[in-house]
Amino acid sequence: MRRIFTLASSAALLLSLLSAAAQTAPAKAPSPSTPAQQSAAPAALLPDSFAGWVRTAPPKTTLSDPAQADPANTEALKEYNFSDGMLADYKRNGDTLSLRALRFHDASGAYGAYSFYRQNGWPKEEIGSGATSNHNRVLFWVGNVVVDANFSHIGSMSASELRQLASHLPVPEGNRAIAPPILSNLPVDSLDGQSTHYALGPAGYTGSGGVLPAELVGFDRGAEESVTATYSLRSRPATLTIINYPTPQLAAAQEDKIRAYIKPGSSNPASSNPAWPKPLQDSNPASLEVRRSGPLVALVSGAATPEESHKLLARVHFDADLTTIPVPPGESDVAKTAKLLMGIAVIVIIGSSAAILLGFFLGGGRALYRMARGKPVSSVYEEEFIHLDLREDWVEPAPALDGPHPKG
Repeated sequence: MRRIFTLASSAALLLSLLSAAAQTAPAKAPSPSTPAQQSAAPAALLPDSFAGWVRTAPPKTTLSDPAQADPANTEALKEYNFSDGMLADYKRNGDTLSLRALRFHDASGAYGAYSFYRQNGWPKEEIGSGATSNHNRVLFWVGNVVVDANFSHIGSMSASELRQLASHLPVPEGNRAIAPPILSNLPVDSLDGQSTHYALGPAGYTGSGGVLPAELVGFDRGAEESVTATYSLRSRPATLTIINYPTPQLAAAQEDKIRAYIKPGSSNPASSNPAWPKPLQDSNPASLEVRRSGPLVALVSGAATPEESHKLLARVHFDADLTTIPVPPGESDVAKTAKLLMGIAVIVIIGSSAAILLGFFLGGGRALYRMARGKPVSSVYEEEFIHLDLREDWVEPAPALDGPHPKG
């Protein structure tokens, strides 16, 4: 009986281990070179229908060239790393809607293009990651996609309908979903959020109303990105421009050039410097000031008082704290090891629990069976237990007789 119990317990434990291992074993990841992955295509930008709007015809050929998406701003779209786009027309109850969706390499490019097309003074809308409107035109961005919507008639539910559209747009993962880090260097107080313009090159900077000449910013000499924003100060509005350079040394060299450019008399036609753009011409010369903080060069312009302009500029500070980069899709080695250890722990717990339950079941069943037959629970105390009572009877030898034994 004990052998049967031992064999049953071992079999149950082995089965539980195999079952737990099969459940916790991770599925084998497909090879990067599988045909299914090689033939995967980007998700469609615009749906066939949404919120009652139905597409009137098949979408136009996917826009792979920025010249097809926007011939007038081809260079700016290239700077923002344009990827592809789509045009589609919709109809509902006699009303029409034209959509232009532009996809970029990452969220920084999408935000830059959105800020490039958005004009100062357009009201803010609550759609996607950011939105604005101008009469029957609504512009918004989500992830790495910018959508330009033009209604024949805009209604009270138009924003809600576009929010439904935004929820169906594909969103990138990992680092491609991060907004431009330079935006965190803009002071928040008195900032007009609908006036920020992000640029990655001279075409985007000039097209969005940059304060300085593009050649002075130095995109061709290492400038990585720039942001321009308007602040509503007590005296008058002021414009803050921040330019990011790869190193503090390059930023210091460019700071000297900008300081020499904005000093009185530098806009003289006889000088070798380019003429001041209109934003500088409309500024108070006493309020113009430039300052560097690490790899950032900040310039304040506008008609505010020199005191307020100086305070605004002093609030720009480069923080060299490390930024946590999101882990790309897929499990890291640490996650895989933790998952393996967790699987082992689950196997041990399940196996131990199965062995204990099986022991109670078999042992208790045997005890109940013996009790039903009128025998003791344990065979140790059983009266019919067969045993051998072996012992040696000791016989005392007879005493020896004195003298020789008689013969015969």
